[in-house]
Amino acid sequence: MLEELLKFDKDLFVFLNGLGSVPYDDFWSIITKQIYWTPLFIGIFYLIQKKVGWKNAGITIVFLALLITFTDQITNLVKNGIQRLRPCNNPEIKDIIRIVISRNSFSYFSGHAANSMASTIFIFLIIRKYYNHTYLLFLFPLIFAYSRIYLGLHYPLDILSGYVFGIINGIIFYKLYSLFIIKYQSN
Repeated sequence: MLEELLKFDKDLFVFLNGLGSVPYDDFWSIITKQIYWTPLFIGIFYLIQKKVGWKNAGITIVFLALLITFTDQITNLVKNGIQRLRPCNNPEIKDIIRIVISRNSFSYFSGHAANSMASTIFIFLIIRKYYNHTYLLFLFPLIFAYSRIYLGLHYPLDILSGYVFGIINGIIFYKLYSLFIIKYQSN
């Protein structure tokens, strides 16, 4: 069963990665870097600050930083424990796929997917009651994580597992944040 799942994962990766073309390589190389998402992050911070005030926005930033640090460190532990080769380093497929960017670290599971989904879930749960279209925030982890497949760095299962891990962490940290805010406001 596991072998069949991994074969399907590899075949799906080869298909999705093969959809790319050279004219779009630079675009997806930009999409995969967090620094280029800064205007989105600033806009979201503004929306948060506008509704919850400076103090609570600061608390939100602290919890978000803790969430990303925790998610990132656990992701690295899992990657180093499982040691799944990235597609770009897999001798079975590296000659038939498009490799736009190459990394020597391990693949399972995607830190980009885990961190982007964790932070999106966390922020979504905070601002959903204030804005009608907060579901649009989920375009960020979808586009951000797909870039990893396009570039030849992650299998779809790496992305999906990262999403699941990120969702769980985002919800846990939101609950901790909510408890803190309730306690903070009652004092």
